[in-house]
Amino acid sequence: MDIIIRENYEQMSKYAAEIIAGYVKSKPDCVLGLATGATPIGTYQELVRMHREEGLDFSQVKTFNLDEYLGVGIDLGKPYHLDQSYARFMHEELFKHINIKRENIQIPDGQTKEPKEFCIWYEKEIKKAGGIDLQLLGLGGDGHWGFNEPGSSLGSRTRVVALTEQTLDDNYEAFYKKANIERNQMPHFAITMGIGTILDAKNILMIVNGSKKADVVAKCLEGPLTSQITASAIQLHSGNISVVLDEAAASKLVHSDHYRHVENMKRRYEL
Repeated sequence: MDIIIRENYEQMSKYAAEIIAGYVKSKPDCVLGLATGATPIGTYQELVRMHREEGLDFSQVKTFNLDEYLGVGIDLGKPYHLDQSYARFMHEELFKHINIKRENIQIPDGQTKEPKEFCIWYEKEIKKAGGIDLQLLGLGGDGHWGFNEPGSSLGSRTRVVALTEQTLDDNYEAFYKKANIERNQMPHFAITMGIGTILDAKNILMIVNGSKKADVVAKCLEGPLTSQITASAIQLHSGNISVVLDEAAASKLVHSDHYRHVENMKRRYEL
């Protein structure tokens, strides 16, 4: 596991985008797992810049998103503030700015009438695509990935979940409050890839910023493996793992000096 610490959010986002771009360049038809939320916005903006200014080509790339609220879906005819779906988020923040093909984009269908059947189908589609080459992840305030709330099985697959009060609070502050939508109007269920699904990805890139997440970052990376902090499952992954943090998010790590030393040695010896 490579733990990379950068001074601020901008530097963290740029570094993460460079990792993703590396996969796209080395394997033009790679399969990317993508995440939503405030944290990856800077990374997506940098990828858009690379596409526009450096010709980063997404024409063969396939993507699978982690999650979506149940009961909502993209409607490009609506003003943005009336559509808080993750599908809309991805369209606005990334997809409409790059040359990815619409048929290569997969996002859980929040409007499905048969959610259980859809979840089974989504798992099959990931396997049909050859699996996810690189999974981008954030980190929830209670240590969750996607919508895998505390207590989720570490072997779980794509499924419907009920959202915790903390997740509802966090997402309300980040998105719904700004749109003048009442908290009780938020969806309380979601479709999410499971922890087992995420761990099937060949490689993982997790990005976290801000002092509010410093405690949970330390628990995730240096604490015990536990279903109460579902992202601690990162300790089980056998592929290439990059965890990119800003200084604030890394501030509670006990071994931060060692992580910096390891990065410096790898850079020095080009490992």
